[in-house]
Amino acid sequence: MNDLLALAVEPSTWLALATLIAMEIVLGIDNLVFIAIVSSKLPEHQRSKARRIGIGLSLILRVALLFTISSIIKLTTPIFFVLEQGFSWRDLIMMGGGLFLVWKATNEIHHAVDPFEQTDGKEKRPARFLTAIGQILALDLIFSIDSIVTAVGMTEHLPIMIVSVLAAVLAMLIAADPLANFIHRNPTIVMLALGFLLLIGATLIAEGLGFHFPKGYIYTAMAFSGLVEGLNIMARKRMAQK
Repeated sequence: MNDLLALAVEPSTWLALATLIAMEIVLGIDNLVFIAIVSSKLPEHQRSKARRIGIGLSLILRVALLFTISSIIKLTTPIFFVLEQGFSWRDLIMMGGGLFLVWKATNEIHHAVDPFEQTDGKEKRPARFLTAIGQILALDLIFSIDSIVTAVGMTEHLPIMIVSVLAAVLAMLIAADPLANFIHRNPTIVMLALGFLLLIGATLIAEGLGFHFPKGYIYTAMAFSGLVEGLNIMARKRMAQK
């Protein structure tokens, strides 16, 4: 308890906490977009419940991972080399997650472009609830490992990391339904969101292969694309009112 009080009176603690919360919230944008896409495939009465359960379980997963920081850090140690390029478990997880995102986004784009396509003469069934939860948790595991490795480089204090995760997950819970409903009301946003997932997936694959891109560039591009699409939505609404 005394250690926590001593930590709380340090200005550097609050600076580190604010920085980590901002980082976790920004990284959570990826999760929110994916959650919105996955939950939209469920029956309408299950969508909000799936988002809440998925994010709630993600919180438990992230806090549990924080108590295994020493093991998470070891994931960055190369386990084999290909052409003098080392690959760690973290790299393999990043590439696996990137491939999953690329596959998921490509599959959703295909169905969005050709929504009436049928397979073997049968109509496509709604996604299963547990499958959607599993996909949300799987992707959150990938992003959690990446964010924890980044957080360790910013602070060594576990309480700061836990508080930042709690704040970020709370922000996700608040924003999940409004974001998903906004995407549902504006079909053109769906394609933009899928494009974001493709970009994020390709970035994860590149990072796993040893190519590092400043995330600020990626999020700036996403924000600019979102701004342009927002202007398009406003323009269409103005035209419809005339």
